[in-house]
Amino acid sequence: MAPPSQTQKIILESNGRIEQSVQQHIKAKVVSMFKNKTLLISGGTGSFGNAVLRRFLQSEIREIRIFSRDEKKQDDMRKKYRSDRLKFYIGDVRDSQSVMNAVRGVDFIFHAAAFKQVPSCEFYPLEAVKTNVLGTENILEAAVQAGVERVVCLSTDKAVYPINAMGISKAMMEKVFVAKSRSSNGTVICGTRYGNVMASRGSVIPLFTNQIRAGQPITITDPSMTRFMMTLDDAVDLVLFAFKNGRAGEIFVQKAPAATIETLAKALTMLLRVPDHRIDVIGTRHGEKLFESLLSREEMVAIEDLGDYYRIRPDLRDLNYGMYFEKGDVAISEATEYTSHNTTRLDVEGMRALLMKLQFMQALVRGEYVEPEE
Repeated sequence: MAPPSQTQKIILESNGRIEQSVQQHIKAKVVSMFKNKTLLISGGTGSFGNAVLRRFLQSEIREIRIFSRDEKKQDDMRKKYRSDRLKFYIGDVRDSQSVMNAVRGVDFIFHAAAFKQVPSCEFYPLEAVKTNVLGTENILEAAVQAGVERVVCLSTDKAVYPINAMGISKAMMEKVFVAKSRSSNGTVICGTRYGNVMASRGSVIPLFTNQIRAGQPITITDPSMTRFMMTLDDAVDLVLFAFKNGRAGEIFVQKAPAATIETLAKALTMLLRVPDHRIDVIGTRHGEKLFESLLSREEMVAIEDLGDYYRIRPDLRDLNYGMYFEKGDVAISEATEYTSHNTTRLDVEGMRALLMKLQFMQALVRGEYVEPEE
């Protein structure tokens, strides 16, 4: 692979300066919100948990608890970060007692544990329910009983108009935390919703780059298929925004750009200096949509525009069924959902610039290889 061009070197240096500035700004916010507090991250050995640690261990947070069932990943994290403020709890969100043991003494929770591989959820849908729905109930009940101040639950765009078991279980997870937020005894429960994180393990960016490096054709499903494009830092920023601004039952969505799969593939071939690399179209796979939605048509009438984010207000009607059957909202019929087809669309140059924000991509451009985020 040829060395990076002068333009690519400039992009790398510029992104480094921008990232440093952003990190300094976020650090100031984190210090003010989490000083002398204890945070628990369920599913904390994943990419989100690692991203949070990289920020929060620079702050004056008192303690961060990683709650997960994978002792190998926990041991890897222990060796990697070597921080006395980092504590590890083996357990499963499906087991209410292990959750309760981990939550005692906690001020805040980021609930990221999930069963999220689409094919696995299709074959074992009840397993998705046990983790994504019942596991969420266990986390929230423990939080309420332990007097936790705030809980932020992480959801996905696949929960909007779901067509697969993973999306259906996450949609139910959202319903569970919204319902729980109505009687949470002072514990503020809110959530976030975002699409696939760019370059995370199992996503298309590592797949495409591995195919390029191996000299194999890039396999895309449908050239016109669109997806929201979100970096891991964007995901953490969204959760922090929800934490700081969220009220009971609210869901926060970032205004994210999108790109077609064909645009993404072409941007990767250009960055890796193989613009004529072969691209094969293999057709849409089971459980895939042509586009993803971050906001449903029904939700669009209840959102608040906050600049870079949308706030979805919860439906707080009670069990007075007349409110459901006798009163409607004309605006719902006129609304349009917020999708990866109608959001800001990136061209190849825009996609290249966004890709170069990823450490994974920066390393590849330098001729190095790093493992994608877990």
